Order: sequence, then structure tokens, then C-alpha cells
Amino acid sequence: MKKNFTQIWLVASRELRDQMRDWRIIIPMIALTVFFPFLMIFTARFAMDFVNKYGAGLVGERMVPFLLMVVGFFPVTVALVVALEAFVGEKERGTIEPLLSSPLEDWHLYLGKLFAGTVFPIIAAYLGISVYLFGLWRSNVPLPDGSMLAQTIVLTTAQGVLMVSGAILISAQSTTVRGANLLASFIVIPIAILIQAESILMFWGTNEVLWLAVIAVSIISALLIRLGLAHFRREGLLGREIDMLNLRYMGVIFKNRFIGEARRPWDWYKAASRTLYGMRYSVLIVIIMGVVTAFGAYYFAASKLPALLGSLKPGDSRAIIDLATERLNLRTPEISFRYIFLNNIRALVVMLIFGVLTFSVGGMLAYLVNIGLVGGVLGFAGELGFSPGVMFAVGVLPHGIFELTAIVIACAAILHLGVVLVTPDPNRTISQVLIESIADWFRVMAAFGLPLLVVAALVESNITPQLINTFLK
Repeated sequence: MKKNFTQIWLVASRELRDQMRDWRIIIPMIALTVFFPFLMIFTARFAMDFVNKYGAGLVGERMVPFLLMVVGFFPVTVALVVALEAFVGEKERGTIEPLLSSPLEDWHLYLGKLFAGTVFPIIAAYLGISVYLFGLWRSNVPLPDGSMLAQTIVLTTAQGVLMVSGAILISAQSTTVRGANLLASFIVIPIAILIQAESILMFWGTNEVLWLAVIAVSIISALLIRLGLAHFRREGLLGREIDMLNLRYMGVIFKNRFIGEARRPWDWYKAASRTLYGMRYSVLIVIIMGVVTAFGAYYFAASKLPALLGSLKPGDSRAIIDLATERLNLRTPEISFRYIFLNNIRALVVMLIFGVLTFSVGGMLAYLVNIGLVGGVLGFAGELGFSPGVMFAVGVLPHGIFELTAIVIACAAILHLGVVLVTPDPNRTISQVLIESIADWFRVMAAFGLPLLVVAALVESNITPQLINTFLK
């Protein structure tokens, strides 16, 4: 173990020395670390003075931790250039051959570059945060509480590791620095959108939910590192000279995986059944996570709703029931077969997109949110005086047998996609593994998911509303 750390440090120390000698890296980092936090201090002070005039001091107070997160974000984006040049930059400069000819293993090279690319961004982010907090203290601006401060620092660290690990992966898979820099937008833009989503959670004061974002970002960072280690081959750095977007080749890979060697529909269904059987462990994990989430949401709603219902006026519960009955009118467009079926398809495609972009994490979170809503609604129904078991049997089970089964299959395929991506496979590239995994998703959905969703939409549009109306009356 000590020998492995020593070899990783050999690569990292070499990279760090090169960075320390480059003034084009040091000067922008110092400028951002010193100047930008003071700009955010001025912004925080101005915002608090402005909102206090209109009695909205709470908004100003929650602006402070948001700007703290922004202060930690900007130095990382600038230092991302260093990580993007980790492999492809040395290849263009002609200095990578001695490194690749060394007796070091592939994972030593990758982790050494990753460590060197992470040190400067994280240190710069911490220094910027320290300067920002010191400026707030000198300006008599209230500092965030300890929990929020720790949460923001952990989140900044996780996001920094996520961005750097993504940049190192891009550098290892690119053939030119220009191409790597262009691909950097697929790192910066999603993280910027993520920060906007996190800012909403901050302004709403949902700090507990923000910890889920910390966990999700940490998992994605670990998966990105694992993905890079699984598919990094030093021979590929010297063998690739140009990147080409060959849509025809991608289409052939997808077609061969989706159809396979089947010549008859029955053969294709048997192949799809084997694909689904290969995902059996993913199916089991998805079912277990769904059951745990549903019961957790049910008990959470049952514990939180009594206080909310205690504040309702007499008759409000009846109004809620009347509103539900009105929405369950069979003549409303939301209850039509077409609307329900297309809405389910759209939701599953969005889950697939989130899963592809986040190595299954985003798709699984979307699945758990939907399952949690079911548990929460049942908890709410129990507090209104209904039997949750009867409500589930009447309002969910008739169509849920088919719909939930289709959702479990789709999410299991998304989870399997992430597992396959981070599994070492020397015979296939990342793009080939990704295309084949997406083809597997479409194969099991076409074979099993679509028929189940058709039946579910028929039952939900024609039978479930009548059962619920009868139950509510």
C-alpha cells in the first residue's frame, strides 16, 4: 500500500511542480482568491441593506451562505484548465511518452494526475471562503451558523472533486486541448445549474434536503473517478489522433445490441428476457430502495401532518376531499388514456436522460421522489381519517401492478447502465458501453415496459377513478 501511494505521489509531485512554475496559473488563482470574495462581501452587504428596508431580512441572511458557495465555485472553474490539460496537454507538448513508458501502472498515472488537479482548486476554494468569512466578520455581517457553514464547505469540496474528476476523464479521452476545453462546458454548465437548484434549497431553508444534494454529488464524484480508472489505457493516449462523430457507426452498435441475432419476434423476446435476467440484481435493489422510501415517506408524512392539519379550519378536510373528487372526473383531460400513457413515457425518458448524465444517480433520485410521493399521499390520507391500506388497494394497486412494474424495470435498466459503465472492460470503449447500455434500456422497455404501461393507462383512465370516487363518497 505504501509503495502504491509513493508511486502516485511521484506523478502528482511532478505535476504540482509544473503548476507552481506557471505564472498563468498562479496569478489568476491569487486574483480570484483575494478579489472575488471582497466583491461577494460587498454584494452581501448591499443585498442585506436593500432587503432590510422592505422587511425581508430573512432573504438577506440566506444570501450569505449562497454567496459563500459561489466564492468556492469560481476558483475551481478557473483551475479546471489545469485538469483539462492533464493528459492531452502533455500529449500535444510531446512530454507524455517518458511518463507512459515508466513502470507505473495505469491507475497510478490516473490517480496521480487526479490528485494534482484537485489540490489547487480545493485550496483556492478554501482560501476564498476564508477571505469571504473574514470580510463578513470585519463588516459586521452575520455569519452562517455552524451547520450551514459545514454543509457549504462539504458541498464545495464535493463539487470541486466532481468537476476535476470530470475534467481528468475528458482529458484522458480527448485528442486535442481544444477539444477538451470545448467539452468543459459539459462540466461547468451542469454544475452551474446544480448550484442554482441548491440555492433554491438554501433560500427555502430546507437544509436537511441539501444534505441529499451533498450525498448525490459525492456519489457521482466517486462514480466519475471509478469510470476514469475503469477505462483509462495508456495505449489509447498514443493511439488516438483524431476524434470523429460517426453517427452511422453508433447506429450500427445500437441496432446490433437492440435486435441482436434475432430473426423472429419470439427470438427477440427471448433475447430481451435474457437481458432483463442479467439485470436481476438491479431489479432487486430498485425494489428494496422503493419499499424503504415509500415507508419512510409514509411515516414522515404521518409525523409532520398532524401539526399542519391542526391549523386547518373545520370543513377544510371536506374541501380537500371534494377537490380530489372533482379532479377525478372522468371527463377531465388528465384522466384520458392518451394523457396518462404519454406522461408515463415522458417521465421514464427524462429519468433515462438524468441517469445517463449522472451515472444512474439522477434517474434513481427521480424514481425515489416519485415513490416517496406515493408514500406521502398515503400518510396524508391516513391523517384525514381514511385507511391507508384501503386507499392503496383502491387508488394505487389496480393500475400500480402494471405501472410500478414498468417503472421498476426502467429504473433497474438505468441502474444497470451505471454499473456497467464503471466496470472495467478492456475490449470496449466508454462510448460503446454507453450505447449498448442505452440499447438494453430500450430493448427491455419495448419488450416489457410498453405493454405494461398500455395496460396501466387503460386501468388508470377507466377503472381507478371510479373506484376512488366510490371510496370517497
